[in-house]
Amino acid sequence: MDSHVTSEPAPATPEGGAPGNPELYINRELSLLEFQCRVLEEAADQDNPLLERVKFLAILGSNLDEFFMVRVSALMKQAASGIVEVGRDGRPAAVQLDLIREKIRQIATQAQDLWRQEVHPALVQQGISVVDTSALDAEERAALDAYFHQHVFPVLTPLAFDPGRPFPHISNRSLNLAVVVRDHQKEEHFARVKVPDTLPQLVPVKAASGSSASSPGTFKFVWLEQLIAANLGLLFPGIEIVDSSPFRVTRDAEVAVQELESDDLLETIEEAMRERRFLDVVRLQVVQDMPERILSILIKQIEINPKDVYRTRGPLGFDRLMELYSIDRPDLKDKPFVPMVPPNLGPDCQGDLFSLIRQEDFLLHHPYDSFQPVVEFLRQAARDPNVLAIKMTLYRVGRNSPIVAALLDAVENGKQVAVLMELKARFDEESNIEWARTLEDAGVHVVYGIVGMKVHSKIALVVRREGEAIRRYVHLGTGNYNPTTARLYTDIGLLTCNEQIAADATHFFNALTGYSARQQPQKLLVAPVNMRSRLEELIRREIEHQKNGRPARLIFKANALEDPHMVRLLYQASQAGVRTELLVRGICCLRPGVPGISENVQVTSIVGRFLEHSRVYYFLNGGAEEVYLGSADLMRRNLTHRVEIIFPVENSRLVRRIKGILDVYLGDLAKARHMQPDGSYRRSPEQRAPLAPNAQLSFLGSGRESVHGHTTATFE
Repeated sequence: MDSHVTSEPAPATPEGGAPGNPELYINRELSLLEFQCRVLEEAADQDNPLLERVKFLAILGSNLDEFFMVRVSALMKQAASGIVEVGRDGRPAAVQLDLIREKIRQIATQAQDLWRQEVHPALVQQGISVVDTSALDAEERAALDAYFHQHVFPVLTPLAFDPGRPFPHISNRSLNLAVVVRDHQKEEHFARVKVPDTLPQLVPVKAASGSSASSPGTFKFVWLEQLIAANLGLLFPGIEIVDSSPFRVTRDAEVAVQELESDDLLETIEEAMRERRFLDVVRLQVVQDMPERILSILIKQIEINPKDVYRTRGPLGFDRLMELYSIDRPDLKDKPFVPMVPPNLGPDCQGDLFSLIRQEDFLLHHPYDSFQPVVEFLRQAARDPNVLAIKMTLYRVGRNSPIVAALLDAVENGKQVAVLMELKARFDEESNIEWARTLEDAGVHVVYGIVGMKVHSKIALVVRREGEAIRRYVHLGTGNYNPTTARLYTDIGLLTCNEQIAADATHFFNALTGYSARQQPQKLLVAPVNMRSRLEELIRREIEHQKNGRPARLIFKANALEDPHMVRLLYQASQAGVRTELLVRGICCLRPGVPGISENVQVTSIVGRFLEHSRVYYFLNGGAEEVYLGSADLMRRNLTHRVEIIFPVENSRLVRRIKGILDVYLGDLAKARHMQPDGSYRRSPEQRAPLAPNAQLSFLGSGRESVHGHTTATFE
């Protein structure tokens, strides 16, 4: 895995596997949009607390932004290149784009209707409203005008467009007002006013006395762009305001990083971030009643295909609805819970973690189990005089990171600390650059990544002197070292001092930080070294068990299944009669239930309170069950173009626990959606039954799987 690493050779098509018929593969982009439909379903689900439904609408808006910035932009570039390259499903880029536009418009219309006709009226009934400025009384309008003068007006910069002043740059995901003014000579001119994203997008309506709304627990807001539009006369004094209309732009965000030509990867990434600001516009969102003359100016100046203009009846930028979620109305949100620490790790993890890990491996199922043991593992390593070195990978760290704080303490205490900080983590590049510099300035050995690959592995290694010997402790996980997302995503981590895993971890870090000939790991499945070939071996072994009359079963839990070779191999397993259950949250390019091909495959997607993020690979193996966890999804990028780790769980007690977790997911009736052969999803007819099993709630409640005989999460 040095800078000249090569991937495993491409696998051959499985013998006896499914034919290469394009109709057997779901288009990955359309599959991802089906996932967005499931997010929208959660917003529409009246069983969810009201502000949680608002949150799902905001998540949908953010997800679609990223979909345009990454997936649509890539297809547009492919279509523009003139190279006719069809996807695995046989569709060229131009056809995919037309299907995407149609599907996006359906989703957007449904989301807008849901907000206007159901969610917002329900909020109004609860004393929360978003109103037009025209609906304000004189006292409320006076208070808002005062807010505008004090907080908004000083930030605004009207930018004219005429022969002497070029059309202004419209930044990505920015909300703007297109303004038409008429001067004293009766000539009309165009101007643009950017709605500042540094200010609250939902402005609280307060009476002159300063109190918000009329009674405690009630809230009234106006959108910031409406407040600006109502005060445009102050920005263009003495000039008639003819018209104004909001619009929003989404740009391509995929930058090509020339790593091979780079002398300094950090500087190269920084330059790429600057270039990202000026990439092509891939979507223009406008209000339904935007005048055609204004729209024509925008289409021409930002150089966008009219097909990529989306008119909306709801707010522009649904992601901004997340501001409503901060309202202090706990009665309209999910009941808060407190993740628990396994009792064997001691109260608040204050015991000697190294001594405890020597006695047994520990499995942590987040967010139900606290992430604190992982933080404390590194904190104790930083303080322990017997610890000699700490090595770890970091992908998405977050703000005010206790993980980084522990690493800085370790350096201060004289430990050798090495960190691979992946600078190419999409949309976290700038944050990671800042953390990398902070760590470097403190004396940490920082590696920025590997040329041509992202390091997506989740691993931390602690080297400790114990008497005359050296012992190594390892944390491996399916999720990032980020305490914030550890409360929002479902992930699984393992704390162990298994000697073979620790030896593999040492070789892994030596390859990342130095030059090392490829070594076959003893226990770990590492991409791009042995992960693909080993997973294929394990699936083929299950096929042989089935053929020879031994118990065989596959249960895979992942975020995505897209790799064509894995899809074909799973088709082959189904044809052999292997019962195959796939818990795939997002993209799934495999078609289940196709006669003669995949009738033994069931695909389930669970979308609920927490983002399903753990990756679990279970093999019945003739009755000698094997379980692997890790960072990799079954996507070509993960198996071939990223540095990933999948690790075995060998303790029989922990294997049973993970199997129990999978069984709970497979028994879900409330939040599970089952994929149909055509790529659509259906919910269980029993989803609304009073006692319909809900996997995430069962993990939270008294009936959830236990750790050492105890329940690991409690409600506040």
